[in-house]
Amino acid sequence: MTETRIVGIDYGEKRVGIAMADPLGIFAQPFGTYSPRDAIVKLEELHEKEGVRTIIIGWPLEQDGSEGPATEAVNHFIQRLRNSLVNVEIVRWDERFTSEDAREQIRSGPAPSMRKKGRGRIDMAAAGIILEEYLKS
Repeated sequence: MTETRIVGIDYGEKRVGIAMADPLGIFAQPFGTYSPRDAIVKLEELHEKEGVRTIIIGWPLEQDGSEGPATEAVNHFIQRLRNSLVNVEIVRWDERFTSEDAREQIRSGPAPSMRKKGRGRIDMAAAGIILEEYLKS
């Protein structure tokens, strides 16, 4: 197995949005939205099947750039990831405004309805934005 995939994560206590880069690491593609427990299972499966080199996880800084309760929750999730996905690099990525950007993408996209499964789409789109920003950097 070659470890080729880069994965983006938008963590939430109820839902975790996941996006995945193509094998060349050029484009971010939506992967899914899962509960935190199911997200780890899906990432383990993805790592076993295709290999994961790096996980880019949204780091929810406060508006002023300081850390707060949300970063503490993400840190706990990162520890769970490290226990499950040994030797996978985990990068914290400033995610301020990604959910707002994701909402705007969904509103302006071909399926503007944000009703049923709306939040899940936002979380998955936010993971894609986090991953795209990383890939462009």
